[in-house]
Amino acid sequence: MLLAIDCGNTNTVFSIWDGTQFLCTFRTSTHHARTSDAYFTWFSTLLKHHGIEPDITDVIISSTVPRVVFNLRVFTDQYYGVRPYVVGKPDCLLPADPRVDQGTIVGPDRLVNTSGAYDRHGGNLIVVDFGTATTFDVAGHDGAYVGGVIAPGVNLSLEALHMAAAALPHVDITKPQRVVGTNTVACMQSGIFWGYVGLCKEICARIKAEREQTMKIVATGGLAPLFAQTEDLFDEIEDDLTMHGLVVIYNHNKEAAE
Repeated sequence: MLLAIDCGNTNTVFSIWDGTQFLCTFRTSTHHARTSDAYFTWFSTLLKHHGIEPDITDVIISSTVPRVVFNLRVFTDQYYGVRPYVVGKPDCLLPADPRVDQGTIVGPDRLVNTSGAYDRHGGNLIVVDFGTATTFDVAGHDGAYVGGVIAPGVNLSLEALHMAAAALPHVDITKPQRVVGTNTVACMQSGIFWGYVGLCKEICARIKAEREQTMKIVATGGLAPLFAQTEDLFDEIEDDLTMHGLVVIYNHNKEAAE
């Protein structure tokens, strides 16, 4: 079985793939000081709670936080005797190499998302990921990452607004009933919600115009369904896109090794 680990700036997700489906998915906060023993204690406790006894033979890791990779490597080696594939490292092959400026390091999450989206939807895609940052990743006709856009994440923008303006409270993001708010919370929610709707529409439109071709827009991340409640911003929503991308990259490496 494959253990797929996606480590983002905010959360780290562990999923077990049995070859046909994900048996389980567990989420914890990302913390660079968490030791290999702490990972195992947390992970094994959840497995026992759910009555899962996996035979983990392979591991693949995608991490946007380089400092956690060492302890994750130790965790997989110490407790499962497995040397993991790490997306972005030279020994972890991609289905299609990114076509970007020489010397540019592309975030592993963006490589994984484009690989997963291409596998499901073909080429010429815009992948919108609502994470700590809101990213727009462009996949070429062959699924290669060819560039993108990085904007502040929705929750990051809300937190910055709250921290920088003493009179503004912390609010949760939701779709407001009206554009014009009649109280502070409603004003903030409207600004964030409709502001990001406009951001998505404008950036995707400009990407399509610049590339002069029809492109499918695939959204992922926890807030994607919220923004999909309004206008037709996206063609598809994939809640497991990153994990699927990790499986795609893993399979590509196993096939290349045969």
